[in-house]
Amino acid sequence: MRVLVVEDFEILARTLGTGLRREGMAVDVVLDGPDALDHLAVTRYDVVVLDRDLPGVHGDEICRRIVAGDSGSRVLMLTAASTVKQRVDGLGLGADDYLPKPFDFAELVARIRALGRRPSTSLPPILESGDLILDPSLRTASRAGRRLDLSPKEFAVLEHLLAAQGRLVPAEELLEKVWDEAADPFTTAVKTTIRRLRTRLGDPPVIHTVREAGYRIGPR
Repeated sequence: MRVLVVEDFEILARTLGTGLRREGMAVDVVLDGPDALDHLAVTRYDVVVLDRDLPGVHGDEICRRIVAGDSGSRVLMLTAASTVKQRVDGLGLGADDYLPKPFDFAELVARIRALGRRPSTSLPPILESGDLILDPSLRTASRAGRRLDLSPKEFAVLEHLLAAQGRLVPAEELLEKVWDEAADPFTTAVKTTIRRLRTRLGDPPVIHTVREAGYRIGPR
């Protein structure tokens, strides 16, 4: 899942970025409105965690532009404004969810994941292919009844491949969705993670490589 954190309090912003990456998300962090708009212009994010009181361009305006742009990005407003009216106003702008400060980090993670499971095309709550089962909400995966011990990146790659429902997924797409903007486009991270994931999944192989095109889960 690709997430943009827009928060002008740098310590909080960097802390959120670090914590969400540990949860297996690909996270970019920006500290003001103009930088947020620059990122949104070139990258399609699954979820935007958006502080309302931002320098340069107000969070309300950024929310309006995300909604008007019909990018499919979900918006989670994150702000100190805590009255009912302020929350209603934020949702009225088109935000998908609203979390007042201070907040519990575990709740933030749960809300981001809930928003990330609401794509433009409906996906089943449990992702399956043959004897391979992945539950995004419980963060568990198994094959033939055997629990898989996956790293956050391995889980994220597997989730994205299963969510593609047999579609061929280019390596560039995995790099964009599972890693963040700091990732080197010439890195072998995708190949390395796929190789480890295949080892974890065992035989017969379920992740198929289409040379110079990408990866898919399903029939060859």
